[in-house]
Order: sequence, then structure tokens, then C-alpha cells
Amino acid sequence: MQVWAGGGHSVPGGTQHTGAFDAGLRYGWVITGPHWPGILRGRFEYAVDAVPVYLIFQPANTAYGVGFNPLGLKWNFERRGRFSPYLELGGGAMFSNHNVPTFTNNVNFTPSAAFGTHILGEKYNWSLELRYLHISSAGLGNNNPGLNTVQVRMGVGKFWKGK
Repeated sequence: MQVWAGGGHSVPGGTQHTGAFDAGLRYGWVITGPHWPGILRGRFEYAVDAVPVYLIFQPANTAYGVGFNPLGLKWNFERRGRFSPYLELGGGAMFSNHNVPTFTNNVNFTPSAAFGTHILGEKYNWSLELRYLHISSAGLGNNNPGLNTVQVRMGVGKFWKGK
């Protein structure tokens, strides 16, 4: 279980001059034991995110949104000291009070990819990651330039051992 927040700015390949901030809650399940040899060794995790805060800072306005990411596919590499690196692919939907990007739609899809690490502590664990987030209506409207951002995300959470 984790609480997280992240932010970043638009990158080439979509709408420019736009910033994004998002915050949410995550619940994940490690669903496999260790697999693969050597440095690839790790466990597969499935996670879902509730995202009650999306702030999109556009030249025309600032859009507020909420979202849900039902698809979080995460490979947790074997622990190295206090660090547990991971790779993640995810996706969901965002609903906003203004069109994102401007002149498009207020319903968008949010595929993402991330590389990060958990920093394991005595009671709580921190995470730090670099995330690519794409926001797009997938053609729900006539105009679909999309918004590509690179974000830095931090989180704090707790792991529980299963029985």
C-alpha cells in the first residue's frame, strides 16, 4: 500500500508548454515467487491506483481531474541491500473539468511506463521513480494531439508479508 505524488513537464511528441501534477493511492499484490536468473531475478506484481488529484497546467487554463488506473504491471527486481529496483507498465483513465489538451476532450486515457526503486526502511518504504505518462483521448474527439510528460514520482508505503 502506498501514497504517492509526482510531477513533470511536457516533452516533444505531443502538446507543448504544459505541466502535470498527480497524486494517488496504490494497492498492489505480489503474485509470483522469484523468477529468472542473475540480475533479472525478481517477482511480478499487479497494482491498482486511485488518482484523486490530476492538475494539468495548460497555457489556456488549469484542468483538475480524477482518475483510476486498473492496470499496473510491475517487475520488482531482487533486493540489493536497502534498494529494490523495478520496471512498470500501467494504464487507466482520467476525467477532467476542462479539455486536456485544450480543444480535445475531458475524458482521457493514461498509459505510462516507469523505472524506479523502493528504498526499504525499518517500518515504511520510500519509492523514487522516473515515469513517462501519455494523456490522450484515443480519438474520442475530432482532435487528438495527446500530451506526453516525463515525471518524477515519490511515494511512501508499507509492505505486508503474506501467509
